[in-house]
Amino acid sequence: MSNNDTINVLILDDQETYRNGLGIFINKIPGLQTQLASKPSEAYEITKNQHIDIAILDIDLPQESGIEVMKKIKQVNSETEVIIISGHSDIETVVECLRQGAFDYFKKPFDMFAIKNAIEKTKKFIEIKDKLSSAKERIRNLENIVQNQQNNLLYGSSKEINRVRDLIINVSHSNDTAVFISGETGTGKELVAKQIHALSNRNMQVLSVYNCSAIPEHLFESEFFGYSKGAFTDAKIDKKGWFEIADKGTLFLDEIGDMPMFLQSKLLRILEEKKVTRLGAVKAIDIDVRVISATNKNISDLIREGKFREDLYYRLNTFEIELPPLKNRKEDIAELSYLFLKEFAAKLNKKINHIDEVAISQLLSFKYPGNVRQLKNFIERAVILCKGDTINKEHLINNIFDFSTNQNTTTTPTDNNLDLAKNELQLIERALKLADNNKTNAAKLLNITVQSLIRRMQKYKL
Repeated sequence: MSNNDTINVLILDDQETYRNGLGIFINKIPGLQTQLASKPSEAYEITKNQHIDIAILDIDLPQESGIEVMKKIKQVNSETEVIIISGHSDIETVVECLRQGAFDYFKKPFDMFAIKNAIEKTKKFIEIKDKLSSAKERIRNLENIVQNQQNNLLYGSSKEINRVRDLIINVSHSNDTAVFISGETGTGKELVAKQIHALSNRNMQVLSVYNCSAIPEHLFESEFFGYSKGAFTDAKIDKKGWFEIADKGTLFLDEIGDMPMFLQSKLLRILEEKKVTRLGAVKAIDIDVRVISATNKNISDLIREGKFREDLYYRLNTFEIELPPLKNRKEDIAELSYLFLKEFAAKLNKKINHIDEVAISQLLSFKYPGNVRQLKNFIERAVILCKGDTINKEHLINNIFDFSTNQNTTTTPTDNNLDLAKNELQLIERALKLADNNKTNAAKLLNITVQSLIRRMQKYKL
């Protein structure tokens, strides 16, 4: 079903009387809206630009066979259910359409109320399919969480990470408590939100994840609240907002510190009233959502600077989980390194099973501004470079950043050495050497795309 409350019905019929009459009749049925097409090309254009739940197709068309039209519509969206109408098609054509996946068939002239009943049956069938699909997806997600419980950013045995796990378990038992997750980039904030949801009684409902920093400010309201058909020029159908999509489930608002001030007051009202009103609508919709929010910024600083509402912060922060940076859980680094080694060795089909002591010392000496995600990248690059069965210091040197214990092996920018081009050239040359001139692997070492590496190589005539 489309991501809103309305069932979108496409009517394709070259006979204007049938097309318009059926459209008027269906539009009077609550929860249904129609798109009309007089020929296949118009129908294809509609299906490309809009989600169609049900297509009512006249298969006696002069331009193209009904079976081909149905196949093409199904190719765009296999979930679209098709009802066939026909004036004089032979029974073989009708049977073939049903065999190809048509849901029902009617012969002209047809009873409008029979069509209505068919649409209602189709609608219920779609709802059952959606529920089944959602249930399967949730089961898969739960299985993945269980299977990969250790293979994630929260792996380790330090007291800091054990404390985080305990907090996750404690708050997951409360299905409505607002949770605020703070921590540096790469510490696993989204993963914590997913685990809280998975362990709660809301886990059979949706977890909706949105990054507040990724939405352009001019689109924020329409994405956040949704909109009603006709609310603005391009609002051709009803659309749910974030809260409606997450109804009965969990809404995770990542990078909440980047939410525009004008929207913060509206979010506060939603949290207080537990109602949301779509743009262009008058009636408010009741919502039942658990909100989990996260940021890598210092919210106290944002509040002092007038960039974040203090009352909203208190509403969001009923229960806070602060994720420790990797530099504060050094005892987990070796465990994580071996975990990632096992993962990437299997993925790259390499028989690497050891990291020598010097390499471990190097890994322990680094500050990890990118936290566990950065360590994971380091190990992936080391596995790419390793030709034997053991990762050593040579596989870690110049993993973009130089380790403090290896300053003698490469040039590190200092106050007396701030030539950007020179240092960039040296990094590229070093990466190419370590990767045996394999541009794909060298680009991974430099954390850039292959195209970007090639442009830089051309720039320096390498």
